[in-house]
Amino acid sequence: MQIVSTQSAHELPVWRRPVALLFVFAFAMPIAFNTWSALLNNFVIERAGFSGVEIGWLHTVREIPGFLAVGVIALIIFIREQVLGLVALAMLGVATGVTAWFPNLAGLLTVTMISSIGFHYFETVNQSLQLQWIDKKKAPQTLGWIVAIGSAASLLAYGLLVLTWKSLGLSYNFVYLISGGFTAAVAIICLFAYPQFESPHPQIKKMVLRRRYWLYYALQFMAGARRQIFVVFAAFMMVERFGFEVHQVTGLLLINFVANIVFAPLMGRAVGIWGERRALAFEYIGLVVVFLAYGGIFYFGWGVALAATLYVIDHMFFALAFALKTYFQKIADPRDVAPTAAVAFTINHIAAVFLPALLGYLWVVSPGSVFVVAAMMASVSLGLALMIPRHPEKGNETVFSNRFRAVAE
Repeated sequence: MQIVSTQSAHELPVWRRPVALLFVFAFAMPIAFNTWSALLNNFVIERAGFSGVEIGWLHTVREIPGFLAVGVIALIIFIREQVLGLVALAMLGVATGVTAWFPNLAGLLTVTMISSIGFHYFETVNQSLQLQWIDKKKAPQTLGWIVAIGSAASLLAYGLLVLTWKSLGLSYNFVYLISGGFTAAVAIICLFAYPQFESPHPQIKKMVLRRRYWLYYALQFMAGARRQIFVVFAAFMMVERFGFEVHQVTGLLLINFVANIVFAPLMGRAVGIWGERRALAFEYIGLVVVFLAYGGIFYFGWGVALAATLYVIDHMFFALAFALKTYFQKIADPRDVAPTAAVAFTINHIAAVFLPALLGYLWVVSPGSVFVVAAMMASVSLGLALMIPRHPEKGNETVFSNRFRAVAE
């Protein structure tokens, strides 16, 4: 096994450097995960007869591994982060590939749990490696490119779905097998094609909870709660209320990813110029408006054109979420990155464990109320984002840091 420090990785060919591997991660993961997401609502309604209650429970089960992402801390004692990430990516691919073999509630809950362990453990490690391997000065721009690459991968997968789903009469089983198999194959190839990269700052391999990170924890909690409503119910609304078929849902997602390919790098540059506080405030104000408009679809009978437009805008706002990563990178002790990534992922999924199932019951009674709840959550996130200082750094984590220090002195 070849071990190369990130500081000397510039001597390697461009395609074998750490950032190149992050780009491969960004391309490989969405092929399986987003294809699974694009087909899921139609698959569970057509083949498994799901209602809002069952889809809520499925997403609750899907988020349990995210809540347990703190287990990554125990695993990296024995397994290098890079290896763990690739194994988890392969697990996601394999579980996605066999999804259509289980067209019932029990089977889907089981295979979803397995794929979710792969997804959440991969994402935990991936976020940790991004913050360890990317230079702080280049982080916003590089993370913007990573979002754009992930969108390009999804665009490729979804574009093929739109073009071939009806014309070739594709089955759910075929598409899941191809997309999941591709992701698993990429993970296995990367395991042997890339050296093991060594960060200059050895990571603490135990749980880390620091008081000075409290704002980051709070923003992660609210982001996870708010995201669940979009992930679970926005696309479900398009299928249940407006009768979207697979190729129509996929076409809508194609628009999302084309927009992100163009705008994500620009958003990365904007974060570098505006700073995290302004970028996140812009995102949350936009989400409040979008979620209230979603509610208006149910309360005032607004049509499918508005719903589709909101879905695209909603997705674009979420692309700005990487500003939360760069905020943490600026305030963190470099040794805290891996354990805090795991802790933050767990915090991000606290609400996700119960919220989809709970709101699934609310959906049956009053779908519009689900999006009103989301707007309230986005408002809380806005209030928290305004506590980020213009130039965050270690010792200046919130707008109150200097005041508290002055009082203490």
